[in-house]
Amino acid sequence: MLPSLSLLLAAAMGTSAHYTFPKVWANSGTTGDWQYVRRADNWQDNGFVGNVNSQQIRCFQNSHSPAQSTLSVAAGTTLTYGAAPNVYHPGPMQFYLARVPDGQDINSWTGEGAVWFKISQEQPQFGQQLTWPSNGKSSFPVKIPSCIKSGNYLLRAEHIALHSAQSSGGAQFYISCAQLSVTGGGSTEPGSNYKVSFPGAYKASDPGIMININWPIPTSYKNPGPSVFTC
Repeated sequence: MLPSLSLLLAAAMGTSAHYTFPKVWANSGTTGDWQYVRRADNWQDNGFVGNVNSQQIRCFQNSHSPAQSTLSVAAGTTLTYGAAPNVYHPGPMQFYLARVPDGQDINSWTGEGAVWFKISQEQPQFGQQLTWPSNGKSSFPVKIPSCIKSGNYLLRAEHIALHSAQSSGGAQFYISCAQLSVTGGGSTEPGSNYKVSFPGAYKASDPGIMININWPIPTSYKNPGPSVFTC
């Protein structure tokens, strides 16, 4: 039996509503997909991570592979992280950094352990529905803290889609990790209270991960993960 037109349209819409985060750039320039970003496992199907305990929750890679190259950027610079296509689902954008230990190669370092600190997170506007700044957009500014130490870093982009998050495992995570070489930094090392591991940072029951955003309409939202580190 041939599938009905409505089923085909639904399948097409479901696929188009998913997205990747394949590029990052500085200033007004742009780059090719997966040039400075480690190619995520969803690079062909635009899929998502649904299990917060999965290895993929770190950089969306089951098997490690490095980016084609590493982007050099000065501390304090605002980068732009690009989605393909737009971020269609409601939910917060969040960004994390992890410093590659001195003497280790950024191309082989996988970011294991409690090394990740959050540098940005979104809050929604509250009203008749939750409205997220990222919804419908394809580029997202993120400032590299000016006080952090110079060195190599992984920059982790994460969008948490909450449209089906009313039950455990319903949230969808869209993730990728860029490779950065940060220059001109300061001497600050974020404290252990800011650092988390992936997996490990989230539980499926966290209030910012398992939440019904449709009804009753929430009047507050608690982002999952640690507090945002600021200089």
